[in-house]
Amino acid sequence: MSATALFGQLLLGLINGSFYAMLSLGLAIIFGLLAIVNAAQGAFYMLGAFIAWMLLHYLGIGYWWAFVLAPLAVAIFGMILERVLIARVYALDHLYGLLLTLGLFQIIQGLFVHWYGTSGQPYDYPAGLTGGYNLGFMFLPAYRAWVVVASLVCCFGTWYAVEKTRLGAYLRAATENPTLVRAFGINVPRMVTLAFGGGVALAGLAGVLAAPIYQVNPLMGGNILITVFAVVVIGGFGSILGSIVTGLALGVLEGLSKVFYPEASNMVIFVIMIIVLMVKPAGLFGRERRMVTGVGETMPAAADRTRDGGWLGLAIGIVILGAAPFVVYPVFLMELLCMALFACAFNLLIGGGGLLSFGHAAFFGAGAYIAAETAKAFGFPFELAMLCGIASATFLGFLFGIIAIRRQGLFFAMITLALMQGVYFLALRLPFTNSEDGIQAVPRGRLFGLVDLNDNYAMYYVTAAVFLAGYLLVARVWKSPFGQVLRAIKDNEPRMISLGYPVDRYKLMNFVLSAALAGVAGSLKAVALGLATLTDVDFTTSAAVVLMVLLGGMGTLMGPVVGAILTVSMDEYLAGIGVPVPVVIGVIFVVIILVFRRGIVGEAFHYWNRWQARGGAVALPSSSR
Repeated sequence: MSATALFGQLLLGLINGSFYAMLSLGLAIIFGLLAIVNAAQGAFYMLGAFIAWMLLHYLGIGYWWAFVLAPLAVAIFGMILERVLIARVYALDHLYGLLLTLGLFQIIQGLFVHWYGTSGQPYDYPAGLTGGYNLGFMFLPAYRAWVVVASLVCCFGTWYAVEKTRLGAYLRAATENPTLVRAFGINVPRMVTLAFGGGVALAGLAGVLAAPIYQVNPLMGGNILITVFAVVVIGGFGSILGSIVTGLALGVLEGLSKVFYPEASNMVIFVIMIIVLMVKPAGLFGRERRMVTGVGETMPAAADRTRDGGWLGLAIGIVILGAAPFVVYPVFLMELLCMALFACAFNLLIGGGGLLSFGHAAFFGAGAYIAAETAKAFGFPFELAMLCGIASATFLGFLFGIIAIRRQGLFFAMITLALMQGVYFLALRLPFTNSEDGIQAVPRGRLFGLVDLNDNYAMYYVTAAVFLAGYLLVARVWKSPFGQVLRAIKDNEPRMISLGYPVDRYKLMNFVLSAALAGVAGSLKAVALGLATLTDVDFTTSAAVVLMVLLGGMGTLMGPVVGAILTVSMDEYLAGIGVPVPVVIGVIFVVIILVFRRGIVGEAFHYWNRWQARGGAVALPSSSR
């Protein structure tokens, strides 16, 4: 490769690194001062670019005014969200803040996709920065040089303001001991709000800088957000200097990988993230800090909520499953049951073990791809293709678990996200997956050589039987001594360690079992629907299963099933009438986290117990204990 191409890729890497640094710097400020992982940072980045575009397109206001006005508008909007919504989760587990801001991200991005579509909007270079400089070994575009300089000045100026000034000292003190700071007459809530506004303003400014380089697109924030999360984790949550240095360095490293090994360019950051978390969990520049790790801090205990109606409830469920295909289209029901089983598998991990994984789509997708490929390319019968898909998901779950299980809370969620991205890029690159086209027209075959599964009713009843078996397995695990130990670990892990329980082994077993069940759901979906695509291993699928469990009721047996029914039905119905489904999903996320954390089934148990208590009858175990 020529020197010109090499330096060109280095420049592109430095520019990308500048955006990574600014976005991760904003994330670091917000987490370091507010203890909130702002998953909406990508949406604020997109907003900055769109506000600059709208100022030019609708009002004729050019780049240089937009450079000031767009970040200011983003900051004001962010501060309103902080005061109205985000401030209400400060006292909760860190993961609630992550899920709340993920919902806000879905709303903001979904609205702009609904209004402007997914095609990009061009934004011209500003006057005075349209040319470039011939440096001999490369041509340096003036605007790209400006982006690098402006981002460096902004990043290190922010670092100096937070770390070296009196205002920064007040901010740090306000987060560490707000009561003492209030005693000096300082308005702590106002300082917190301003800090949040400053963090999202950095994202908005990065969006303005990016607008002339990349087309202004509603999806631009989502495309960069996961990478920025990886940068923050590598640099260290809350480390301002770490975010700057890591963002720039990883951008350059990504650019170099495109020169020497292009196939690995999309993976290099996530590989580094996994290595760093294994060696130094707090990140390269981070410091160990006490973090609440259990998502059940304000949730009712799973042990109090695993009621399933007994044999009567099971009998009613079987009757409903048997009659359903005569009322509802069988293919839709098959999709619904596959997602319900996937939700049950995920609930076994988060509800029973208290571990939030953002990588469960990897197991669902691995099962789908392997089952589809073995059935189509090798002619395997249904049951053997299913076994291959389940085996692949189980093996992948074991590998993920070995790497991730010693981490907790946010670190566990982030490392599973990074590992899932690795599976996604493999699915994008491997020849048999057919990239964006996926594996289509997967044959169903015959069950044990006897039952023709090409008949939709026959395939539905097989799907229903597999779902019912998976559901009963989850119920049995929860009520077993193994499940009791898992809940005890979730409630008080140090105590269980002191009693001599091999905690990591129990958590690994739970993780692998959850991954295997997710593989069952993915394999069944691929054969039943005849399709395995990149969507099966995408982050959106992981987010969808989180929503299903939260909506139905984390830690309940029926909750994930109810959540899957509502989510899949809503997706099908709302898409048909033109309602932006991501916006509705985002709103549901926000409502659940703020006022409905027990979910539908959990709230039903809660109010049933309250009603029983008022009537003087023997109550079910209280879901509020």
